[in-house]
Amino acid sequence: MKVAVLGAGLMGKEAARDLVGSKGVQQVTLADVNLAAAEQVCRQLDSKKLKACFLDASNKEQLAYLMRQHDVVINALFYSFNEIVAKTAIEAGVSSLDLGGHIGHMTDKVLALHQQAKQAGVTIIPDLGVAPGMINILSGYGASKLDRIESLKLYVGGIPLRPEPPLAYNHVFSMEGVFDHYTDPSFIIRNGIKQTIPSLSEVEPIYFEKFGPLEAFHTAGGTSTLSLTYPHLTTLEYKTIRYPGHAEKFKLLVDLNLTRNDYEVEIKGQKIKPRDVLLKALAPIVDLKDKEDAVLLRVIVEGQKNGQTKTYEYEMCTFKNRLTNVTAMARATANTISVVAQMIGNGTLKKKGVFAPEQIVPGKEYIEEMAKRDVHILEKTDSAESRVNV
Repeated sequence: MKVAVLGAGLMGKEAARDLVGSKGVQQVTLADVNLAAAEQVCRQLDSKKLKACFLDASNKEQLAYLMRQHDVVINALFYSFNEIVAKTAIEAGVSSLDLGGHIGHMTDKVLALHQQAKQAGVTIIPDLGVAPGMINILSGYGASKLDRIESLKLYVGGIPLRPEPPLAYNHVFSMEGVFDHYTDPSFIIRNGIKQTIPSLSEVEPIYFEKFGPLEAFHTAGGTSTLSLTYPHLTTLEYKTIRYPGHAEKFKLLVDLNLTRNDYEVEIKGQKIKPRDVLLKALAPIVDLKDKEDAVLLRVIVEGQKNGQTKTYEYEMCTFKNRLTNVTAMARATANTISVVAQMIGNGTLKKKGVFAPEQIVPGKEYIEEMAKRDVHILEKTDSAESRVNV
């Protein structure tokens, strides 16, 4: 299969790394508006399968021309491009996937293209990172083992292995995205009632093996498409994992309107966004640089099976690869979208249209493929009776 990867940033680079190392992939094109960056990645990965090309993703004609030369397109660009890439893929008759972006209802706009994608005979899957992405696939896998799903509790965090003050955090994706997830309200379902609550709220302790005490709190965007796929849930919650004290510190910044994207102040006759200043001020503080990171994930799926309450729990703890210097977040995210792209290319996924990850990606095969990439997802199962007896 021939795969185009849009975006030569960290996730695009690591998706390309996995693709060129996969037997079923014959050719990979890494496309970016910054051709020099794409060429640099090609030199680093040093594969005859890989080539770089210039792409202005806002140019639909240029985008369509590139797409038609490939079987599958991986969109690793900033989420504001997700709609135009999906629309262009449908017009070009090529399947595509993206890393998600529920902020601003971007994924909803992609999902609305279902009939057009079906008629075009292509498969479009948004939200294929870790959260959303991996958590959706695992939620779908757990749900497939139940007669009726009732509750989904999701916990995910990309954190530094050795936290440093003042925030005990280093970003591994996009600090702008972090601001959005902390600032926008969080969607939850509680007692069967859909509602929104403030992000950074309801902080609770959480524990993972090899780590000391951590905290988890609500953030926006993580529940993704799950409430649409499972409309009868009584509980749906997504929380982000950080080191203790992080939420309290960031809540002050949010309460001071320093993270809002729609807020300006006037200083010496000039209008300035405090958010832009904060992003600039935090950049050297939260830069991961060469430090090691970890991605922690826990998905708890509960429902009814043969008249009894049953729980499936999925847990992952992934670390930076010291040999390749690839961050844990890049390994978990880029491998996810690469694995699913290859499932489309090799015919494992046959359905045509736009589908959320939990609706189309087979959990068992996905877990097996991720394990081949040293990203191990463990499954635990329990029933209400056995929990009472423990």
